[in-house]
Amino acid sequence: MSAVDTRRPVPPLYAAAEPAERARGIAWGWPLAVAALLAGALLLRLWGIRQGLPYAYNSDENAHFVPKAIGLFGHSWNPDYFVNPPGYTYLLHLVFAVAYGGRLGVSKAFAANPTDVFTVARVVAAVCGTVAVGLLYSAGARLFDRRTGLLAAAVLAVAFLPVFYSHLALNDVPTLVGVCLALAGVGGILRHDRRRDYVVAGIGLGLGCATKYTAGIVLLPILAAALAHGRAALGRLALAAVAGVLAFAVANPYALLDFSAFRNGLNHQNAASNGEQGGKLGLTTHSGIVYYLWTLTWGLGWAPAIAALGGSVGLAVRDRARFWILVPAPVAFLFFMGLQGRFFGRWLMPILPILCLLAAAAAFMAVDWLAARAPAWRPVLVALAGAALCLQGALYSVHLGAVLSRDDTRNIARAWMVAHVPAGAKIVVEPGVMPDGWAQDIGRPTPLTSNGNRWIKYPTSRTFLQPDGSVDPGGPSRIVNIEDYERTLTPQLIADYERGGYCWVVSGSTQSGRAFAQPSAVPEAVAYYRRLRALGGIAYRVSPYGQGQGAVRFNFDWSFDFYPMAYSRPGPVITIYRLTGRACGRGVS
Repeated sequence: MSAVDTRRPVPPLYAAAEPAERARGIAWGWPLAVAALLAGALLLRLWGIRQGLPYAYNSDENAHFVPKAIGLFGHSWNPDYFVNPPGYTYLLHLVFAVAYGGRLGVSKAFAANPTDVFTVARVVAAVCGTVAVGLLYSAGARLFDRRTGLLAAAVLAVAFLPVFYSHLALNDVPTLVGVCLALAGVGGILRHDRRRDYVVAGIGLGLGCATKYTAGIVLLPILAAALAHGRAALGRLALAAVAGVLAFAVANPYALLDFSAFRNGLNHQNAASNGEQGGKLGLTTHSGIVYYLWTLTWGLGWAPAIAALGGSVGLAVRDRARFWILVPAPVAFLFFMGLQGRFFGRWLMPILPILCLLAAAAAFMAVDWLAARAPAWRPVLVALAGAALCLQGALYSVHLGAVLSRDDTRNIARAWMVAHVPAGAKIVVEPGVMPDGWAQDIGRPTPLTSNGNRWIKYPTSRTFLQPDGSVDPGGPSRIVNIEDYERTLTPQLIADYERGGYCWVVSGSTQSGRAFAQPSAVPEAVAYYRRLRALGGIAYRVSPYGQGQGAVRFNFDWSFDFYPMAYSRPGPVITIYRLTGRACGRGVS
């Protein structure tokens, strides 16, 4: 007696779409369309990939994954660091092992010219972003149909946030590979309910979480897809859980082997994101939910964001199974992340593929409704839907490529200093504006200073600010976190610079902008910058904005990802001041 199959088939939302496509004999065109889309997505992600190098100006890129991946050559595979999961770090480690032949090769390359090493790491991120586009097509084709999958993939291919962060060696874009793989498995679960689909979904979940913890949000679509088939799916759901745990353990083994360090890393990450370590000076809004909703209007695009909302409503009316699979996850994510103490646009990345699917579904609901009344207009309607969802992202991503392909303002400012500021001179460089290596001639450390720097830098990583507000270089000091630098500034520091002969001050708008964004929070910092402008003659200034363009107001996204059309090149406004008081007044030309 054969067992009874209790699985409930879930019909496709567009039941007649694909037979009609095959009847027209164009099925062969889908692989070509996907290949063309992937080629375009990769081109957008590689255009300007070397921006800023040899200096990695993004502090996370400079401090985390590339150095950690190289460091693994010097000890065991335990990263000893779990604030960010090591999935992307391990991937870079393997790529470096192949590209450079191991520790000696990559260490020499990194010391002589970090440009090549960072470029390789960024290309890995760009390739991961392109793979995610292909996987999202597969997810959309399974959840809906191929045209919906292609449009969803196209939106992800051109959306500004994933394009920009594909240019940096960070884990945000590589996480999309696991997320989109999980969604492809979810589509298979919904349509076929096969064991292998549960395994694919579980592997995607595990890999995503081993790359960025917030990728765990795709657990909700997996659960909803399984529940669409009733209780009979519970056993197969357990298979997905096993596959997820195994994938996570393979990509992050020391989460289990060094559990205490793993737990400490999670606690540190949680404390940083919810603001326990102090508020982030310069935030332009106090509501994370509002900030993330605003981010969707440019990071994904106005039309896709509104269409995703429409798709949610449409599925609620027409297809409850797909509604529960796709809608709760981004809503829960927005509320959870929006209630944290800190918020950045890139933290939205794990839900962007889901929103792309919802937007594409909404577009074809509208196309089919209109085409039923005017069949001859279907091709035009499809073209208009695609243009509406992709135009904003494509326009700003192309502009981004042009911006990133030009010299960074920080590199331009450094070239000016090499030409005009003598080696061995004393300078003040704001933390967070330039990395430590900016003061060195890459591959050619100068013998004039003990640490190989071309110039002697004022110790901005420590503050001598005393409780009474005075600055005492001989008194006690404390380490300054980059987030708290503005809180240690006072006009009295300028006199300390001049006494010590630190006559050149390099200031960037990404640091001073924090103070002027919240002047009431740091009035002494505002007074410091105003006094610096009054006492220090501007020796040189370079701006990232195009001719006739106004400055972009400080924002933790737009001041760093160059979204506004005002940008002509990457970087902040860099101002170099020449002080002339006390020791700086002698021999001034």
